[in-house]
Amino acid sequence: MQLNLKNPLVFFDLETTGINIVKDRIVEISFVKVYPNGKEESKTRRINPGIPIPPESTAIHGISDEDVKDCPTFKGIAKDLAAQIEGCDLAGFNSNRFDIPMLAEEFLRAEVDIDLNRRKFVDVQTIFHKMEQRTLAAAYKFYCNKDLMNAHTSEADTLATYEVLKAQLDRYPELQNDINFLSQYSSFTNNVDFAGRMIYNDKGEEVINFGKYKGQLVTEVLKQDPSYYSWIMNGDFPLNTKNILTEIKLRGFNSK
Repeated sequence: MQLNLKNPLVFFDLETTGINIVKDRIVEISFVKVYPNGKEESKTRRINPGIPIPPESTAIHGISDEDVKDCPTFKGIAKDLAAQIEGCDLAGFNSNRFDIPMLAEEFLRAEVDIDLNRRKFVDVQTIFHKMEQRTLAAAYKFYCNKDLMNAHTSEADTLATYEVLKAQLDRYPELQNDINFLSQYSSFTNNVDFAGRMIYNDKGEEVINFGKYKGQLVTEVLKQDPSYYSWIMNGDFPLNTKNILTEIKLRGFNSK
């Protein structure tokens, strides 16, 4: 099924040094950019993460320190990458929980201004899990009747994710061929920050989503426990989370 798009949709996948979005870094990014007229563009870039790639990560994606030693850093490609995805919606497999937060962190570290909050996100894994409860390789076999060769390479995973979404639209008539619908359908929570440390409640208010203040309004926590802000800012939290918490704190000052 041809995707019904208003904006270009970028399917992408990251290979990284690990799964900690604060400490780990991207070593490879692949994307397929699909235009409303059906035109497709694909690209894969390897990236020098600036830190050692652990052997256990290399065992998964096959990328070693030697493979990326002469590659550009993320900061070196950040402006070009931002320009390529500017104005596009984003799609991936488990992207809402990992790839989007990781990409946002890398852009913040590179000091490249790109507002991902204005984009729609379609997580194909979430749609799959709601419908069938399996993995990407199983999804590829189930929906496309193909074996996923070279799994855990970003290019293979990206192309497979694109094919799976199109097959999902063919299989399930209740899925609307509309990015707004797919973005909402593939979202588990209404995140305020990409890491989901804060979420919106049913009134559209920001609430803490972890720890001792879970479920409490962010504004109330900042008033009642002023040290909480400093704890977040000095702690091992994503830059995106810190920036949004600062915006909420400043909003409170400006409303006085």
